Amino acid sequence: MLRHYFISNDLDDLEKVEQELEAEGITEPQIHVLSEKDADVENHHLHEVEPVLKLDVVHSTEVGAVIGLVVASATLMIAYQMGWTTSEAGWLPFIFLAIVILGFCTWEGGFIGIQRNNIHFERFQELLHKGKHVLFVDVDANQEPVFSRVVNAHPKLEPAGLGEATPHWVVRWQDKFHIFMKTMP
Repeated sequence: MLRHYFISNDLDDLEKVEQELEAEGITEPQIHVLSEKDADVENHHLHEVEPVLKLDVVHSTEVGAVIGLVVASATLMIAYQMGWTTSEAGWLPFIFLAIVILGFCTWEGGFIGIQRNNIHFERFQELLHKGKHVLFVDVDANQEPVFSRVVNAHPKLEPAGLGEATPHWVVRWQDKFHIFMKTMP
């Protein structure tokens, strides 16, 4: 999948684009609108970006986990190299310390991410502050012709580049979850 970004200042047009894309088989989890005017986006029944995803929580948590894994591994290696694991306590306190270090670094990474904008949306911050909106759509290769036809019919959309999309399997799982939720009484 490939993520297409577009900029617009017309929510009515974005609503039409979204409806046309859904009519052509591009599903709800593939379409999102990023805006600082959340109430307006909701009033137009657009699929907004979840507030937690506007922040860099996921990316920063992953970075924190990698750092924690490195530090935890170094802790275990140092304990082994220094011969501390041959004491009566053995490996247990050092394994526990490594787990605590991994957990702390992961938590701290997420905490830092709460205070930052999502790294993937950073380039749009100035436009968002000016009141514009960003439409992004994750498109499969077989959906590209349909997608291009719909987007080309809306000249108010300004292309803003490409990016890494949500993995295909995640989007399909979200589709199945939405279908399941709609069938629930």
